[in-house]
Amino acid sequence: MYILKNLKLRWKLLIMVLPLVLIPILLVGVLVGYISMTQAHLGISRTSRDDLEHMSSFTLDLLNAHYLQYQVYKEDKVQSVRGNLGSLVNLAYNLVEAQHLQNANGQIDSLAARKNANRGLKNVSVGETGYIYAMTSTGNLAVHIANQGDNIYDSRDEKGRYFIREISKNALAAAPGEVMYTVYPWSNAILGDEDARQKIVAYRYFAPWDWIIAVGSYLDETYEDLAFENRAFQELKNQIKAKKVGRTGYIYVVDSSGYLKIHPFQEGENLLQEQDEEGRYFIREMCEKKKGWIRYPWQNIGENAPRMKIVRYDYFEPWKWVVAVGSYEDEFYGPANAIKHRIVISVSVLVLVVGVFASLFVFWLSKAYTDPLCRMIEAMHKVKQGKLDEKADIVSRDEFGELASTFNDMTAILQRNKELESGLAKQEKMASLGVLSSEVAHEINNPLGVILGYAGYLEGKIDESDPKHTCVKEIKQECRRCMKIVKGLLGYAKARQPSLSFIDINGLLSQIVDMALGYQELQGVSITKDFLENLPQVMADEDQIRQVVNNLIVNAGAAMPQGGHLRITTSMVDDTAIAVVFEDTGTGISSDHMEKIYNPFFSTKADGTGLGLSISREIIEAHHGRIKIISEQGKGTIVTIFLPVGDKGRE
Repeated sequence: MYILKNLKLRWKLLIMVLPLVLIPILLVGVLVGYISMTQAHLGISRTSRDDLEHMSSFTLDLLNAHYLQYQVYKEDKVQSVRGNLGSLVNLAYNLVEAQHLQNANGQIDSLAARKNANRGLKNVSVGETGYIYAMTSTGNLAVHIANQGDNIYDSRDEKGRYFIREISKNALAAAPGEVMYTVYPWSNAILGDEDARQKIVAYRYFAPWDWIIAVGSYLDETYEDLAFENRAFQELKNQIKAKKVGRTGYIYVVDSSGYLKIHPFQEGENLLQEQDEEGRYFIREMCEKKKGWIRYPWQNIGENAPRMKIVRYDYFEPWKWVVAVGSYEDEFYGPANAIKHRIVISVSVLVLVVGVFASLFVFWLSKAYTDPLCRMIEAMHKVKQGKLDEKADIVSRDEFGELASTFNDMTAILQRNKELESGLAKQEKMASLGVLSSEVAHEINNPLGVILGYAGYLEGKIDESDPKHTCVKEIKQECRRCMKIVKGLLGYAKARQPSLSFIDINGLLSQIVDMALGYQELQGVSITKDFLENLPQVMADEDQIRQVVNNLIVNAGAAMPQGGHLRITTSMVDDTAIAVVFEDTGTGISSDHMEKIYNPFFSTKADGTGLGLSISREIIEAHHGRIKIISEQGKGTIVTIFLPVGDKGRE
């Protein structure tokens, strides 16, 4: 508060107004920035989540397209396999029928016919592990590569279905020559099967022997092209792994057991027991819920700290797979953070620019308001120094203009009062001077009369050729001058008019300078005369001009107590006036004293009367001239007297 009190009004206005301008702008900028950033986060979050959902749907579509395409391929292959197996079962049927006909024709007996048929059926291979077998309608294996003679009527497949009973029933009910088909899951321990495989069987009933002739093979051996499937699936995986999610996110696929089926760098690993940075079994949770959103902290290899990851996961029912699309949140919000950064910069620049312009505007406005006040204060300072003629500029009609007008009226009243006081003081001084002059005239004129009388007596006794005659004459002349000075005091009080005559100013100045060299005040002072030749004469009172010049020379000598230089110059100002310049190297006059040097009885000398310059100005003005004084303290004083040229002097 102390500093604020001492500041100028314009700075106070700047400090008060600027916050009113900048704070609302800053608040609006912060509010707009916060709303924009919030909306950007919401928009980017919504867009990013939509992107994750779209990519998850895209992956599901890829898997489904692959699945459907392969299913069509499999169906085509099944139809082809059915035809092949049907042809094989008809071939086997014809072989059995041929043996039966040989037996009927008596070529071979029944036992031989059956043995030949048995041998022929066993020699036919179907795929890698398929074969031809025959059984009775009651389930006795008449022909079989491994279990011949066994009854399998009550055998069940991997799903618990009595598939042999169904085959027997259907075969007995089939039309003559009709080939029947069945598919069932089967796991053959002899072949080392761990999981059940789909097995397809084509069969036909041979009634004479009560044989059901069957041709069986596994589907994955008869119709599946493994190289083709592997290539197609690898292309599918490459297509999925090539999709980037953000900068470092990716798509991965895990089965219900936690094995990574598709992954950029951990494919084949089991992550069911994997935990995030907070100990959460996120893969297990995804496999259990199968569809939804999950968010967890995760730190990749090479990273210094975990980052929050958000994952959209969906379930692919045909293969029991969970498709997951994940990305890191800091990559989601990268554009939002960039927007935030730009908003901060924009608001800062806006506040800075508006602050600069507002500062300049407020400073200009405050200056416009305070300049009249400053000029008023300056005028008051000058009036305080005594310059009552100083006027305040009236530049407007507002309160400042009214104040300036009132101030000018006040200074005018003060000036009139000062003039009245000065006139009264002068009259009082003149009255005192009149009394003093009367007493001085009485006290001084008597001894001066005696001196003048003795000087006259000596003048008559001394020969004119004697040098002493000149001294006596000068004594008489100075006595008369002293008497005139005394009369001048009376004349100052009575404003005596000069007795004018044409005089040579150069000659008068030379005479005064020669006499002044003997004055005590001019000890150590050198005087230079620089008079313009052929200077015209002036109309003046010689004694009064002598008094003025003598007073100025004595004042100059008093201003150079340690010695100095006085230069006296005469010149023409124009055709109507001459100038006499007294230029000394004395101590000069201070600015405070310059305003009072013409006041009667004001003097800077301890023994001065203060009448010298006052009488001198009265004398010069009585000659219709003027006196000008220029002084700088410590550098000297220049006094210039301007006197009009008489008509005779101009001729």
